Amino acid sequence: MRRLTTALTRLRAALGAVSYPLVLPSADEARRVGSALTAQLDDYLLPRLARLDAPLLVVVGGSTGAGKSTLVNSLVQAPVSTAGVLRPTTRSPVLVTHPDDVPWFGRGGLLPGLTRTGESSDAPHALQVVATPSIGPGLALLDAPDVDSVVDQNRRLASQLLAAADLWLFVTTAARYADAVPWELLTTARLRGTVIALVLDRVPLDAAAEIAAHLGEMLTANELGSAPLFVLPETDLDQRGLLPDSAIGPMRIWFAQLAGDANARGTVVRQTLDGALSALAPALNGLAEAAEDQLRTARALDERVEAAYRGAQRTTEEGLRDGRLLRGEVLARWQEYVGTGDLVRNLESRVGHLRDRLVAALTGRTTSGQSLRVALESQLVTLLRGVAADAAEQAYAAWQAHPAGAALLEPGLQRASADLPERADRLVRDWQQFVLDLVRTEASDKRAVARGAAYAVNGAGLAVMIAVFTTTAFIPTGLEVAAGAGSAVAAQKVLEAIFGDQAIRTLAARARTELMERVEKLLATEAARYTERTSAVRTETTHGTLLRQAAAEVENARKELALTGSGS
Repeated sequence: MRRLTTALTRLRAALGAVSYPLVLPSADEARRVGSALTAQLDDYLLPRLARLDAPLLVVVGGSTGAGKSTLVNSLVQAPVSTAGVLRPTTRSPVLVTHPDDVPWFGRGGLLPGLTRTGESSDAPHALQVVATPSIGPGLALLDAPDVDSVVDQNRRLASQLLAAADLWLFVTTAARYADAVPWELLTTARLRGTVIALVLDRVPLDAAAEIAAHLGEMLTANELGSAPLFVLPETDLDQRGLLPDSAIGPMRIWFAQLAGDANARGTVVRQTLDGALSALAPALNGLAEAAEDQLRTARALDERVEAAYRGAQRTTEEGLRDGRLLRGEVLARWQEYVGTGDLVRNLESRVGHLRDRLVAALTGRTTSGQSLRVALESQLVTLLRGVAADAAEQAYAAWQAHPAGAALLEPGLQRASADLPERADRLVRDWQQFVLDLVRTEASDKRAVARGAAYAVNGAGLAVMIAVFTTTAFIPTGLEVAAGAGSAVAAQKVLEAIFGDQAIRTLAARARTELMERVEKLLATEAARYTERTSAVRTETTHGTLLRQAAAEVENARKELALTGSGS
């Protein structure tokens, strides 16, 4: 018993941890089933397992107008539950029990979520408890709301109460016994293993045999042929609104015998409890599949976002390699800064002269250097803003094409973050400072740079930045006339003049790597606006496994306990 209780407690925790937040075909049903299983654990399985000898609970359920309240009143020979022609009649469900059994039903062992009250109430979670000696100790009748009520709360409560029944007394009429909704619930009760008895009410005398035979065939076809069936003829009620003893007497005797026979009650309790436990495994496997469906979908949605932002990263890398950033304003400022006209003519033959000229230029031309740095910053920021905007649009469109993704979207996600321009500006400025610090560290033993102090460091740093905005391998020896290529050659030769060939490759590679790492973080922050919306699912990676493990643990404990004596 202890092992089964422990297993059910663990199952309760596993059910409470799964939320199924993504809009998927399996999600609504999973939430409904999960909620129903949690309620059954709290309302019935755990409290009943703790007290197998507690009084038997008979839940009286059925369709609208089937006469449930009249039947309960007639069984206890007192008007304890309101009956009438207006629908829905039953407000709070009514539980009728012997005074000796009030401590069990009144303190909330079963159905702990319902507030006990001594009178009828319209409160949504009220349970009216009526004590009367006219019902024998050991058994209680609970008049439930209509299973097909027009009020949603009534239908949900009816399902909850039926799941907490040791025995379900289903009431239908000669006119409505073939309706679909009651048979769906009867099938559910059978699959759960709940012990069922049926009442066919208001049967015309001249058609009683025919209707009873047809209902019996339906019961057999639905594997309910062994369920007790009581047929109540169409008859007038007495002055108290009760069925005559000639109609209700056999059923009242049957219940009295059940109440007086502890072994019979125990058999019903154990059969229903064992059936409810055995029905958990298939339901939990379905929930595990739904949880794993959530995880698969979350990963698929994340991959769509990651693909969009990987594309943005690639576009940025291509922008650094293909020289597009060296056109326009950047090219003009670079030419202005290093005097490209003379530089191009004398580059290869006068490297030493170039070095001296560069240092001289750096010490006296701060304005053009600052202009170049601003131009570089502007070009790179423009590139980053563009790729971030494109990635946001692509990710938005990718999610919009999936129902689960579309449900997570809001209009602002279609654009880059409002503060992206500011963050991109800061990224580029911080990176430029990194390059200058890198040059200062690497050039500490280079006399040419040292003599120029800050001006030389700034100039060399700018040249490194220019080199970064080209192909990974430097442009071959020989002057190129194309604007981007010419600038790349100029940057390369300036750096060679100061640092040497291998050093400039190392500097440019380090600067490029640092820039791309910063860009990757920037884009990751942008992508997180999407992926944070699936994070709740991604944290539930083990829930499907846990549900299956819990189901197996409960099933093994159930077989070991052998409530029905068969161990299966």
